[in-house]
Amino acid sequence: MGVGRSERSRRHVAELIDVSTPIRVGVIGTGMMGCEHIRNVNALEGAVVSAVSDPHSTSLGWARDNLGDRSAEVTAFGDHRDLLASGLVDAVIVASPNHTHVDVLADVLRTNVPVLVEKPLCTTIDDCRRVVDLAESRAAITWVGLEYRYMAPVAGLLNTVHSGSLGDLKMVSIREHRFPFLVKVDDWNRFSVNTGGTLVEKCCHFFDLMNLIVGRSPVRVMASGGQDVNHLDEVYDGRRSDILDNAFVIVDYANGVRASLDLCMFAEASRQEQEIRVVGSLGKVEADVPGDGSIHVGRRADRSVTPVPVPLDPSVAHVGFHFGASFIEVARFCDAVRNGSAPEVGVRDGLWSVVIGAAAHRSIDERRIVEIAEYGLG
Repeated sequence: MGVGRSERSRRHVAELIDVSTPIRVGVIGTGMMGCEHIRNVNALEGAVVSAVSDPHSTSLGWARDNLGDRSAEVTAFGDHRDLLASGLVDAVIVASPNHTHVDVLADVLRTNVPVLVEKPLCTTIDDCRRVVDLAESRAAITWVGLEYRYMAPVAGLLNTVHSGSLGDLKMVSIREHRFPFLVKVDDWNRFSVNTGGTLVEKCCHFFDLMNLIVGRSPVRVMASGGQDVNHLDEVYDGRRSDILDNAFVIVDYANGVRASLDLCMFAEASRQEQEIRVVGSLGKVEADVPGDGSIHVGRRADRSVTPVPVPLDPSVAHVGFHFGASFIEVARFCDAVRNGSAPEVGVRDGLWSVVIGAAAHRSIDERRIVEIAEYGLG
């Protein structure tokens, strides 16, 4: 089989990078996740942070703190466009606030600089579609930061599902009971217009996992949710926070599989933060995060439940906020940049994870079932 034009183009981009020297990574947005990615790159062999950008001096100070002894070697910019024009980077990570992604990516995607963009891809379906068109018209890769795929328990669950041992898949259930949203710069994450809404901002990870597990397109979404406990008395510049803090979401897929999400963000007192269950005609697999180092696989035939160890990958040099998943993500992104290979998590994955979240918000707002066809997507 011949090599496609897009793959040849990616390889050409990779050939422009000197494999004998570390990949120079620029970080755009140096708040919480930007600094997490600085720490990931710091711990990664074969890559180095060469430049950072953020319009806030406080955030650039956080970047300097996380760069440590290398701070003086890294150029800081107040504008991401100056970073892109500097010639100092071979790849960039975008970790700016959600509502800035579409404009930042529009600038990045005019270049041939590979990019990893934090989730969600954008805050609206229309903006996601614009980015998909831009990303697919150029050679360099665009990788979407949906790192939950790489958490050890989740990766073990995915391997079990894709082995076929559960038989025909029928149901997927995900529960996240956790703490409220953290404080971010300028309190941007207190407003749905900035985040895309809780079910886009927070839950695109879970909708991505549903899509990955089921392997077919979602066809309809129904949801119920509200803001019942968190941020009720928070007012910023005369605007009251409008972020949902709990919801139930049901997703129907084209092959008849049903998936559900149970989200509560005032449930700090939980034994597990995330619980994922997948049931097929022959059995069931259970994964918990943080978990106990195992997933559990059940067989209907004899009603047995077997623990299967899912240890942390020993190559993870920085565990961080996501149990090593974001380190693995950055390492694989850098490998793809170096090798000229396709992204494991592409812009269409990012789009579809946002589609379900946006449909869930529409379902809540309009109190009805939402058909995915309403968005002109098949």
